[in-house]
Amino acid sequence: MKRGFLIVFEGIDGTGKSTQCELLAKSLTERDILNIALAEPTRGTWGTKIRKLLSEGRQGISPQEELSWFVNDRKEDIELNIMPALQDNKVVLMDRYYFSTAAYQGALGLDPEQITLENETFAPIPDRVLIFLTSPETCLERIESSRDQKSAFEKLDYLRNVQGIFKSFTGPNIRFIDSVGSVPEVHEKVLSAIEDLF
Repeated sequence: MKRGFLIVFEGIDGTGKSTQCELLAKSLTERDILNIALAEPTRGTWGTKIRKLLSEGRQGISPQEELSWFVNDRKEDIELNIMPALQDNKVVLMDRYYFSTAAYQGALGLDPEQITLENETFAPIPDRVLIFLTSPETCLERIESSRDQKSAFEKLDYLRNVQGIFKSFTGPNIRFIDSVGSVPEVHEKVLSAIEDLF
């Protein structure tokens, strides 16, 4: 069955992935390619709970319970947004997907591989996964200069572990993007990493 492409932007906060996701949406629109940019956690019921957790800290929520919130949020997102857009032949751009869940929850001690496999039982597998890499130190500097408060997830050692898990992902759909350089330079790397899909 012909469907649109699913392109996922992954990496720790501060790598520039959200900026690049927006830029690609703009670039595809300029080329008259129908697209939709989505982000996880969503603004839905589960996503709102997760966002609260990010801003206020875990407060006794176990990694396992947190993982179930991410999974519920994603299932809702797939049903309401991702699958309908793919079936409409749109390019779906995701700012975070199940690779983030595997990396962040994996760094809390859960098994990243198990998380990935469980998600792939219900989540469409992306056509392209762009994993943005910048040193965690640089990412924290960027976050601190652009925001008043860091999220509960932004501690250096933790981010190093998260990035280590991101670097361990393998597969024909995965491309690593070195996001050092100006925004336009990184955008060029993004374009060349997805060009073969179009």
